[in-house]
Amino acid sequence: MMEKTLRDLIADSERICDLLYANNVGNCKARPASLTVELHHELLKYAIYLADADDVLTKHEVNVIEEYLGVHVDHAMVEQMKQGDYLEIMYPRERPSIFKYAVLADAGRKISPDPFHNQKAQLLYDTYSQFGQLIVANKPEVSSGSVQRYTQYMQMLDKFLREYGVNFTSSTKFYKIVKTPSTNAVKPAETAKQPDAAPALTPEERIDKALETLDELVGLEGVKEEVHSLVNLMKVRKLREEKGMKNTGISMHMVFSGNPGTGKTTVARMLAQIYEALGVLSGGQLVEVDRSGLVRGFIGQTATRVQEVVDQALGGILFVDEAYALCVGKGEGDFGQEAIDTLLKSMEDHRDDLVVIVAGYPDLMDELLNSNPGLKSRFNKFVFFEDYTPEEQLKILKSMCKKQDYQLTKEAEERAYAWMRERFENRSANFANARDVRNFMEKAISKQASRIVNVKKPTKKMLAAIELEDVEAVIADSASKEHISE
Repeated sequence: MMEKTLRDLIADSERICDLLYANNVGNCKARPASLTVELHHELLKYAIYLADADDVLTKHEVNVIEEYLGVHVDHAMVEQMKQGDYLEIMYPRERPSIFKYAVLADAGRKISPDPFHNQKAQLLYDTYSQFGQLIVANKPEVSSGSVQRYTQYMQMLDKFLREYGVNFTSSTKFYKIVKTPSTNAVKPAETAKQPDAAPALTPEERIDKALETLDELVGLEGVKEEVHSLVNLMKVRKLREEKGMKNTGISMHMVFSGNPGTGKTTVARMLAQIYEALGVLSGGQLVEVDRSGLVRGFIGQTATRVQEVVDQALGGILFVDEAYALCVGKGEGDFGQEAIDTLLKSMEDHRDDLVVIVAGYPDLMDELLNSNPGLKSRFNKFVFFEDYTPEEQLKILKSMCKKQDYQLTKEAEERAYAWMRERFENRSANFANARDVRNFMEKAISKQASRIVNVKKPTKKMLAAIELEDVEAVIADSASKEHISE
């Protein structure tokens, strides 16, 4: 393939949008905006994301955006996009929706006849590559932050292509951008010699490894039993399918109820990996959001944002933390219900390649499900995460210490356990289980550092030891803060 100019690539990308829409790849006809409009918007987000790495939007960058996208860019627009969560921290992991549709179409040979010969994803990749190079290189001095963002983003796209086995022979080499004294040049990356990769695990081996990791977690015995049961069910359904037998339809959407810090997100991530290995899901990624990641402040924006998040999660698990918050505001101007309605439709439209897990406090989750009959009917699997006992909390604390080369003295361990037991017996709504343990550990390390920083030539044993006085100092600080909050 001859190397195309950026204008050629953008024109090809627009034609690809029309082709994907005409064939309704990924049910894209249900989206509120045309794919061509979405393409230009996604490229604009990408450009702003790269340009804003150093908090400076140069005239050169503005000119590139305006020349190729026909959009006037100013400081107010950049700030609006940032405040609208278009450029939030999860953005570098966002696969552009049109790119994803193209990958799915190419990998599945879903379009025939195909004027692009199953190279639609490749052309879109090249578009992002060349456009990103122009943005990054169009500075008086190349920004290392922009370079890093460009590299990470292109690596994410590259990884997605290869995960789906798309035949990838890009016409634009993968670039890294380097600064030289004389010029801001764009040069092909040198291929470093890589060590021999470990043999890839079979799906069965990946499942066993994920379950082994799950079983090694402290506590959560009921949760482990539920997950093992789910895996066994999916295995048997797959065996029946392979033998041409019918399976009754089941909903894979789940409710995780429990207090903070009980491992809900961790288990969801493992479940995504297991479902991918079983062939239940095509991707195996976990996308985590809460109300702030779904709800917007104007009519229509919430539905669009929910669809964007769903696009990221397709092929994996969408984990909605503190999901009950979607129904807390039912007055005028609250769009939580719009988020719920849009999510319900997506759950139905993509029931074969999307699992939605809603999570939060038990009582509040019941309130959420009872607020909408359609929502309650979509979930038939409920997993309860119990609070960690004081014994389990201590075990978690000692494990954290071991991983970071620290060790509790006997007196410190006994005092920490006594404090954990007291907090457990008198726990309130603010009790945060493993999060509390993690905070305790971090504060103890800080207290230890303050204690020994002025010691001349401290021994390895001294540097490792968390003493009774360190623990006492953490407990005293905690008691003081709780007293103030009361």
